[in-house]
Amino acid sequence: MLIKHPKKSDSKENQVTDESIYKDRRRLLKSLGFIGAGSLLSTTPSHALNLFGSDESQTFQTKALKFTQPKPYQIKEKLTPEQKVISHNNFYEFGTSKSDPIANAQEFKVDPWSLTIEGLVEKPITLGYEDLFSKFDLEERIYRMRCVEAWSMVIPWIGFSLANIIKQAKPMSTAKYVAFETLHDPDQMPGQRSRFSGGGIDYPYVEGLRLDEAMHHLTLMSVGLYGKTLPAQNGAPIRLVVPWKYGFKSIKSIVKIRLTDKMPPTTWNLLARREYGFYANVNPQVDHPRWSQASERRITSGGLLTRNRIPTQMFNGYEEVASLYSGMDLTKLY
Repeated sequence: MLIKHPKKSDSKENQVTDESIYKDRRRLLKSLGFIGAGSLLSTTPSHALNLFGSDESQTFQTKALKFTQPKPYQIKEKLTPEQKVISHNNFYEFGTSKSDPIANAQEFKVDPWSLTIEGLVEKPITLGYEDLFSKFDLEERIYRMRCVEAWSMVIPWIGFSLANIIKQAKPMSTAKYVAFETLHDPDQMPGQRSRFSGGGIDYPYVEGLRLDEAMHHLTLMSVGLYGKTLPAQNGAPIRLVVPWKYGFKSIKSIVKIRLTDKMPPTTWNLLARREYGFYANVNPQVDHPRWSQASERRITSGGLLTRNRIPTQMFNGYEEVASLYSGMDLTKLY
């Protein structure tokens, strides 16, 4: 018999946070009266999705992209299989279950699209659909993605630095924050039709960063993954990726970027302030009120419920951002 002696760094059984965590997150919303009992089950037809296998119902069209692969962003970590990245999503606009987005977003229309950069800028900008792929040089960046629910992936995103857009818009000296807004289109996004079916969110989904966070070279505007344009369920046609923060900060399907002098409201902070702070930096030393953040379940090539636990790193391993928070108490400004 093989007897395994746990290391001090290993998670205890009561720290293990698998699929039960996101269900617990949704139970919170249900307790607030925003999700009906039936919503706790996936609306995906049983024949449509085979637990990260092929999806016969997928009709949203993606196309190949041209991009470079800068060496500093080609980290040597095992990628999460593409099918899992496109099948395991939090995108409440298309449903509150992990498999709802791929089932409900396949008719989503992204062309035409309009992304505006406005507010405290000297030169407001409007980008159309084709501009998203032609105005800036596209790069592949392999980033770790850590969800607040204590699971993680490694994803080869394609996009460009958010700083490129902001610089072109020429921010005013009074600009201190950057606010983001998702498309509001209840006809296409069933979760937006009612706060009760959309997880209690007052749509459109909004997010924000400090200006220095937005200007950091790691902060990415992604238009693709795995060599192709973004699938609808992953935030097509353009989304934010901030790899040192929990995944809910990386807002999807963005239509508006606004520079402001005041800290902007953010969706999950408005919904549950005690649980979801403005900064949302990955921090293994600051637990979520209802589960540990000391470790995470890395989604790899194993089965849906595989417990591939690894220790969580401060700032998700992106220590180069630590200087942004010098002198801040990150236990209070979480």
